[in-house]
Amino acid sequence: MSYEIIGKLVARFDIVQRTETFKTREFVIEKSEDINGRTITNYVKFQCVQDKTAMVDRFNLGDEVKVQFNIKGTKWVKDGKENYITNLDAWRMETVKISQDTPADTTNYNDMPPTLDAVDDLPF
Repeated sequence: MSYEIIGKLVARFDIVQRTETFKTREFVIEKSEDINGRTITNYVKFQCVQDKTAMVDRFNLGDEVKVQFNIKGTKWVKDGKENYITNLDAWRMETVKISQDTPADTTNYNDMPPTLDAVDDLPF
């Protein structure tokens, strides 16, 4: 399942060569929301893998970006203890152009499929 989030790019880290054939890179976006008159800011760290590690280079720190990502979870056992890790694997980024009338965190409903009761071209 794919997810997306819009926020400001605030950090990007170097590419890390994990093995001879596997590399990763992390970056962070800042996401602020107004909840009951109070601004809550979250910092969300993503990882890119393999050929996606270069996609972050197209953006400047401070840019508003939309990140599309998958959630991946891993379990491993070390010294008899179970450990878990969750990764947000980014696979696409794009610049978000924000107008004065449209807040950055609104959904573009034109991109969403119509609901059944919104379809008015039925033959009966």
